[in-house]
Amino acid sequence: MTHIDSVTLDVSDPAAAERFYANAFDLDAEVRFRASDAPTTGFRGFTLAFTVAQPSTVDSFVESALAAGATTLKPAAKSLWGYGGVVQAPDGAIWKVASSSKKNTGPTVRRIDDLVLLLGVADIVASKRFYVERGLTVGKSFGRVYVEFAAGEGPVKLALYRRRALAKDLGVPSEGTGSHRIVVSGGATFTDPDGFAWTARVGQSAER
Repeated sequence: MTHIDSVTLDVSDPAAAERFYANAFDLDAEVRFRASDAPTTGFRGFTLAFTVAQPSTVDSFVESALAAGATTLKPAAKSLWGYGGVVQAPDGAIWKVASSSKKNTGPTVRRIDDLVLLLGVADIVASKRFYVERGLTVGKSFGRVYVEFAAGEGPVKLALYRRRALAKDLGVPSEGTGSHRIVVSGGATFTDPDGFAWTARVGQSAER
């Protein structure tokens, strides 16, 4: 089954990005970096999101991200679905930290339960079909609104959300042009209907 091994962010300074993500989110092999100045403006069409156990853990990650140089897009707060906040890294990538719990039930533990790459797409049905045809298994599906695929053996889940709805959830305008500034490392090499590029894992054959 196709799954995500890691994601690579295009950044102007890979060394600075490595320092930021180590200090902000304790991330290591799941997110990689390559030097790039590919033109991009506005919303890049994706967010990286992770879920944690409780609100205090959300606050811990948001605070460390801000201390490392991130900026706030949405302050951490309660919502209909739980508790969460949105920040933008110095490289421009948008990150959402959330918990389904609205109350703390124990000591704060800086542990990420799920890491999700959430793509904003033009046509949920078409994109869902595209990824199913390439070996991903649907874990959750809410009609033409949201689709989440099973992570399989990979550390990162893939999910699809309508682009405008995703931008609204993140607190940014939906308009954007140029490079997505992200490459997904998985089971094959292809570009999806919204222009997100995947590259095959070492030892895997490319799919054209």
